Amino acid sequence: MGEFDYDLGVIGGGSAGLTVASGAAQLGAKTLLIERESRLGGDCLHYGCVPSKTLIQSARIYHQMKRADRYGLPVVSPDPVDFKAIAARIKNVIEAIQPHDSEERFCSLGVRVVFGRASFVDPHTVEADGRSHSAAKWLIATGSSPGAPPVPGLAETGYLTNREIFYMDRLPRSWIILGGGPIAVEMAQAFSRLGCDVHVVQRSAQILSKEDTDMAAMVQQVLAEEGVAFHTGASLKEVRSGGGMKEVVFEQGENQITLGAEEILVCLGRKPNLDGMNLDGIGVEYGKKGLLLDERLRTSQKHIWGAGDITGDYQFTHAAGYEGGIVLANAVFRLPRKVSYAHLPWATYCQPELASVGYNEKRARAEGLEYTLWEESFGDSDRALAEGEAVGKVKMLLDAKERPLGVQILGPSAGELLSEWVAVFNGGLKLSTLASAVHPYPSLAEINKKVAGQVMSKKLFSDKIKKGLKLFFSLRGRACGIGEETISDA
Repeated sequence: MGEFDYDLGVIGGGSAGLTVASGAAQLGAKTLLIERESRLGGDCLHYGCVPSKTLIQSARIYHQMKRADRYGLPVVSPDPVDFKAIAARIKNVIEAIQPHDSEERFCSLGVRVVFGRASFVDPHTVEADGRSHSAAKWLIATGSSPGAPPVPGLAETGYLTNREIFYMDRLPRSWIILGGGPIAVEMAQAFSRLGCDVHVVQRSAQILSKEDTDMAAMVQQVLAEEGVAFHTGASLKEVRSGGGMKEVVFEQGENQITLGAEEILVCLGRKPNLDGMNLDGIGVEYGKKGLLLDERLRTSQKHIWGAGDITGDYQFTHAAGYEGGIVLANAVFRLPRKVSYAHLPWATYCQPELASVGYNEKRARAEGLEYTLWEESFGDSDRALAEGEAVGKVKMLLDAKERPLGVQILGPSAGELLSEWVAVFNGGLKLSTLASAVHPYPSLAEINKKVAGQVMSKKLFSDKIKKGLKLFFSLRGRACGIGEETISDA
């Protein structure tokens, strides 16, 4: 490796790149990190997870203020939102996290950080910041950018994406959101709660199209009750300016509909950040979604890996971190570790939250899997009722041997509640272990114990068990029942 400047070069300072760079350096590899933006942290810190969840929390509190009477409190009429104050809070949260993702911290770990766009000169050498840098191995973790559909007039009329909405000087009075995925749903609810008129235009017949229809429908109903208007099954035709507004024209069945709003937010997928890297010149294969990788996350050049959004598969920060660990095992430890997304969890942070791990019904049916379905409602959760958050349920899918195939949770703190199931799946725990575990009362997490307990209860309280106990211990059966005469021991 002495013929190269570095043992490992990392292109991209987001979750995947930072995971690999910090891990490799701490393991003793001479590591270079190249980032095209002026700061480390990637989309998650500056334009995604962190600012969006900060905005969502501000919107949630404002929404709760306006609904104080639901909790037996005096009616509150808060002043209109000053978005500059919310944007300032978002900036403060980012700045609080930034030191962890800073050049200084990574330098202290032993990583050399270079800012600039990277382009491969040959399979082992890139140019960045006006200099050439060679490495024995490389990781491409350049992430993705918001995509926009080729709708006539969209570019000329203008639109916003997740890169702009958290840094606005003021809050638009109305929005048309193109797309019905997680980002679209989260932002639709947040902006509606902040006082905006919001319309969601979705091409498919269902929002959150990867989720089960019943779960997505419950989300849509909650948002609709809060004032968000949904237009599903819509085919975009044109975007234009008219009367001081931005107009979106679409077809819905046989009808042509025109909506007007102050701003348009585009949430219609992502495109890989591969432009200008000269991948064709070094023989690295890629497609529209991103790099073409094997199970070890290697490109067609086996000393070059890919991780994060650039894989085109699961575009989550936690997925990027997991993939970074796979790359470390292969590139530094030289262990042939393969990637598996079987137990990868994800969550949409609307209210109620929707979280999932493993198979849902839609995916299980698509793959022809046999399963049984078990459900538990938050309407039967004492804690959820106490908090006024009783909308939602847990869905558990079991295979023929009653092993968990997947779990979906729609309800309060679903993303947190899912963590218990992540441990169950990854630890190979039996349902009986979860069902017999003691949970604090009253807690939302009891719902996990209850849905697992349903399976155990069906066996424990079966007629076969009752007959056996009657035979061996002379148990005498029911003492009371509706419409039955009570038997007295007197």
